[in-house]
Amino acid sequence: MTEAPTATVVDRLLHAAQKLLATKGIRATTVSEVAEEAGVSRAWLYRHFPDKTTLLGAALVRLTDAFWTDARGELDAIDTFGEQLAAGVRIGRGAYDDPGALLIRLRTDEPEEFALCTDAGVSGLIPDLASFWRPYVEAAATRGEIHPGHDLAQVAEWVARVLISLGTVHGDTIDPDDRAAVLRHIRRYVLPGLTADPGSF
Repeated sequence: MTEAPTATVVDRLLHAAQKLLATKGIRATTVSEVAEEAGVSRAWLYRHFPDKTTLLGAALVRLTDAFWTDARGELDAIDTFGEQLAAGVRIGRGAYDDPGALLIRLRTDEPEEFALCTDAGVSGLIPDLASFWRPYVEAAATRGEIHPGHDLAQVAEWVARVLISLGTVHGDTIDPDDRAAVLRHIRRYVLPGLTADPGSF
């Protein structure tokens, strides 16, 4: 095999790793399969990634970045916090189906392996999601959609917990795939808590 530029090889390896993660998961994906899928030798793979954990960890980081970048692009085009939250539920649910954004499925199905590869277990999901929502929380507070007395870090974490619940836990009164129903629920139950003065409780 002829040597290709490093950036090209790394990109091919990460793309191959992501493809195998989508079809086989973390445990069943092997270094040999990634090298074969990328069209490089195992020796060439090991020049860039010392082991399977490092390789798959890099692939998961790239998936994370791509998923959040796509989500930001969609949410940035929405004007109100309530509608952003409703879109967030739909985006989160789509992560289960999109082969390019299988992070939630891997976190759920193989939490120990996922933690090993990313150095952050399932417990990292809430902080990661809260961090993602923090700029939207701050913008909503600036627009007056969140009472100024609220601690915005706490709001961002609460939003993360609410969206995970709405997106993953089925109930009897709301269909998480019904955008209008989700938006109604958010306007009726979520937003009033954010507009209320927290000092009055």
